[in-house]
Amino acid sequence: MFVLKMRAASTRYVGGWLQSFIAAVRGDIWGYAIVFLYSLLCIVLLALTGRFDLSSHERYLGQWTYLYLFIFPLFSVVLLMMRSLLRYQLQGVRICFRALSSHRTGKFAGGMAMMMGLMLFIGNFTTIKNLFPVMHDGFPFDRVTADVDQWLHFGHAPSELLYRLPGLSLTLPFIELNYSLLWSVFCFGGLFFTVATARSPLMRMRYILMFMIVWIVCGNVLAGFFLSAGPVYYGAVTGDSERFAHIGAFLAAGSEPSSAAMFQSYLWTLYERGEAGFGSGISAFPSVHVALATMNALFLGERARWLGLLGAFYVAVILASSVLLGWHYAVDGYVSIAVVLLAHFALRHWLEGRGAAGEDRYWQPAAVPAE
Repeated sequence: MFVLKMRAASTRYVGGWLQSFIAAVRGDIWGYAIVFLYSLLCIVLLALTGRFDLSSHERYLGQWTYLYLFIFPLFSVVLLMMRSLLRYQLQGVRICFRALSSHRTGKFAGGMAMMMGLMLFIGNFTTIKNLFPVMHDGFPFDRVTADVDQWLHFGHAPSELLYRLPGLSLTLPFIELNYSLLWSVFCFGGLFFTVATARSPLMRMRYILMFMIVWIVCGNVLAGFFLSAGPVYYGAVTGDSERFAHIGAFLAAGSEPSSAAMFQSYLWTLYERGEAGFGSGISAFPSVHVALATMNALFLGERARWLGLLGAFYVAVILASSVLLGWHYAVDGYVSIAVVLLAHFALRHWLEGRGAAGEDRYWQPAAVPAE
């Protein structure tokens, strides 16, 4: 009798899980459509240039799968259990079992499927970025961008102004750690938890759409039309090695090799060899780092004003870091902020015009279970 009951319960669970999973995938059909069209564009560009060797899709398979199908899901389960046990005490175990219901886990698995689609999306982005120098025959906009940057800052390069701050060299290791690792955790961790656990389909849709807009519009469209390499490569692409020599001197001033300088050397080596690699491709204008930080700050601001202010402060830190480390001209970040602000409010206004505003309850707190 017990075996029959367990078998019936398992059948109901699997049936409910499949129903929730299929519903989640169907709800994301628009996202898969964008990934499909983006992939077609990528294939066309590879065919037109004849450089299929610059495809980077396979380079994301191992790391992306490990992070988003194992590490982040495991972390989210542990976090859920700790939160439930601490907040609801003895009822926490029951809350954990409820959280592992067929509906919730099926929806979660649907989010994981979307994350795998986004792996292909990021592969498309990097591949198209790898093709920019081929299509442009170099980086034609560095001199113009640097001149605009200098004009905006009253005749000074923003990096020179920032280097006047006292004790800056002592903070270089933290600046590099934040710009590379902590930024990735903040931006891609936010993507994972929104895709996997968001309560409102509308908020989830807005977040994923904005994520795609940032990479396509800022990272491909604008970067492709106004291709620049960035201050650290200014001498290599213009022949003027003096203008931004202070950046190389700053990065070399530490007692240990700069991680930024090492990665910049890695990217330039790939560029010179005409090879693809993980995170390869060089383009400075506009800054995707700043754009994603701005996007997250706007969504945090919708939850609480103090979170939005904290997010805005982080945007300023990332913007300054991008200039300090030589990755970007300051104007790269300014344009990113403007583009994201425009896209964020335009997308929200468009969705509200479709009558979806009332459905946006993503940030409402979970109901406390009855005693």
